[in-house]
Amino acid sequence: MSILVTGSAGHLGEALMRTLRAEGMQVVGIDIKHSAYTDLVGDISDRDFVKKAMRGIRTVMHTATLHKPHVATHSKQDFVDTNITGTLNLLEEAVLAGVSAFIFTSTTSTFGAAMNPAKGEPAAWITEEVVPQPKNIYSVTKLAAESLCELFHRKTGLPVLILRTSRFFPEDDDNAETRQRYETPNVQALELLYRRVDVADAVTAHLSAMERAGAIGFGKYIISATTPFTPAHLALLHTDAPAVIRSLYPECEGLFEAQGWKLFSEIDRVYVNERARRDLGWKPRYDFEHVLGCLRNGTDFRSQLARDVGSKGYHEEEFEEGPFPVE
Repeated sequence: MSILVTGSAGHLGEALMRTLRAEGMQVVGIDIKHSAYTDLVGDISDRDFVKKAMRGIRTVMHTATLHKPHVATHSKQDFVDTNITGTLNLLEEAVLAGVSAFIFTSTTSTFGAAMNPAKGEPAAWITEEVVPQPKNIYSVTKLAAESLCELFHRKTGLPVLILRTSRFFPEDDDNAETRQRYETPNVQALELLYRRVDVADAVTAHLSAMERAGAIGFGKYIISATTPFTPAHLALLHTDAPAVIRSLYPECEGLFEAQGWKLFSEIDRVYVNERARRDLGWKPRYDFEHVLGCLRNGTDFRSQLARDVGSKGYHEEEFEEGPFPVE
C-alpha cells in the first residue's frame, strides 16, 4: 500500500513522513517547498501535478493547507486556490486512482465564533455537534473543503475521514498579551488541558483513521488532548480557571511555581475528543497529567517526535510584532 502525504514539509506532514518511513511504509511526500521529507515539489492547485503524484497511491493523508498565520500575508484567492481547489483536485484524482481512504486534516478553527462565549457565559463545550461559525478566510475555506470531502463520499463512496486538529505548532502564541504574560512552554502546557494536541498524538490519530476509514466510511473527529474537564466545570472555568485546575490537580500550582509559571485566569472553550477515541480506537498519550509527571521528573513534556520536527515558522521573513502578523 502506497500512501500520499501532502504538506510533507510542514509540522504534521513531516511528522507523518518520519513515522511512516520508520515503520517501513511506502510513502510519497509532496509539498510546495523542498525538504528532506518531500519527494515531489509542486502545487496541489495544479491538477496535472496532483495526477502525477497520485500514481500508485492507495491512501491519501491531506495535511497541506494555508493556515491562520497566512491570513495577513496571503490573499483570499490564495486560500481558495490551496484549501479548496487543492482539496478538490486531490479528491477527484483520488477517485480516478481508486484510492481506498482519504484522510483530511482540518482544524478546530472551523468552529470560529462558537468557541468564544460572551462574558458571564460558561466556557464552550466543543464537540462535533457544535455548528461552526467561521471567522476568517482560513476557517471558511477549511469548512468548504470539509463539505467537498463529504460530497465526494456521498457521490462516489470514497471513504473520507475529517480530523479537526487542535493546536500542535511549537511557535509562540499569536496573542501579544499572552506572549508578554506567559512563557511559551507555560502556555502550551496549559493548552493540553483544553485546546492542544502533541504532534505525536496527531500522527497516531491519522494512522488510526487510515486503518478505520474503510469501515467507517465518513466521519468528522476532534483531535485534541483528552481534557480532564466536564460540563460541570464550564461556568467556573470562564471566571476562575485556577480554582478548577487546583481542585483537579492540587500539586499543580507548586510545580508551576517552581518553573516560574502561572495558571490562566480563565478558559473559554474545551475541545472534547471522546468520539475520536471511541470510533478510531485512538489513544492519545500526551495530556496535562503527563505534563505534571514531566515537571516532577524535570523532563520535557513534549514528545520526542515534536522535538525532532521542531519549529518551522510559516513565513520566510521574520516579523517584529510576533511569530507572524495578525490580520
